[in-house]
Amino acid sequence: MQIPGQHTTVLLGEAVEALVTDTDATYVDATFGRGGHSRLILSRLSYLGHLVAFDKDPDAVTAAGEIADPRFSMRHEGFRHLGELPAASCAGVLMDLGVSSPQIDSPERGFSFRFDGPLDMRMDTTRGESVAEWLATAEVQEIAEVIREYGEERFALPVAKAIVARRQERGPVSTTTELAELVAGAVKTREPGQNPATRTFQALRIFINAELEELQQALEGSLAVLRSGGRLVVISFHSLEDRIVKQFIAKNSRDEFDRRAPFAPPRVMALRALGRIRPGQHEVAVNPRARSAIMRVAERLPS
Repeated sequence: MQIPGQHTTVLLGEAVEALVTDTDATYVDATFGRGGHSRLILSRLSYLGHLVAFDKDPDAVTAAGEIADPRFSMRHEGFRHLGELPAASCAGVLMDLGVSSPQIDSPERGFSFRFDGPLDMRMDTTRGESVAEWLATAEVQEIAEVIREYGEERFALPVAKAIVARRQERGPVSTTTELAELVAGAVKTREPGQNPATRTFQALRIFINAELEELQQALEGSLAVLRSGGRLVVISFHSLEDRIVKQFIAKNSRDEFDRRAPFAPPRVMALRALGRIRPGQHEVAVNPRARSAIMRVAERLPS
């Protein structure tokens, strides 16, 4: 049983086993979180190895400060920037796309409808617009589009109308509890065991942090920084993320011809898919948040 606020890294051993193939090389933990993967990667590296970690959450950067290891360096920025590392300099890139338990279980971060707190949801609390600030001015159709696209919520329009009606009558929604109650009144049916607000909260979090756009940029960046034989390991937790990862690996695992230039040589495939892994029954029993995880692994081919 997982203790609230305590982060249990999903697919920890499997991810690091798939990632580390050369103990003297440089690796990237693109989403440090609370450092579960990073610590295990460092334990596998020789004194010549190095690990670069990225995270835009200030609390994650603080947690990284506890790692006193000259082989480790931390960057306070989103993993969209990993493509700025030297070309072909890394033997592996790991992306764990889940929200960490401390983020979810901290009421002041506003990620969860289980706690009453400010409606924030920003991964980086030092910059950008919070969910509450965006909902204070967004129009019905804008809100509905976000909830429909990023939450796959079929009641997106009623939810959006309820949010705007509340704003006009009593002022903007400012707390997680207020939003959850509005959504519960607008969502007429829901899958057994799922809170009516689940999809809406997911959608607003993904949107306010531009998570899918950042993932696309990070995946493209990984191609530039991975050396030949380097591993790309990505753990996703919902279908929107996994679809992007799956399509990216598939697209780059085949020769691609430009129909506009039929006599031009094809773009040579850059990746070789190595597999797809799900958590075992024991891991899901111990950490229920692992149940939706999917890990995909690919290898960089010579360019």
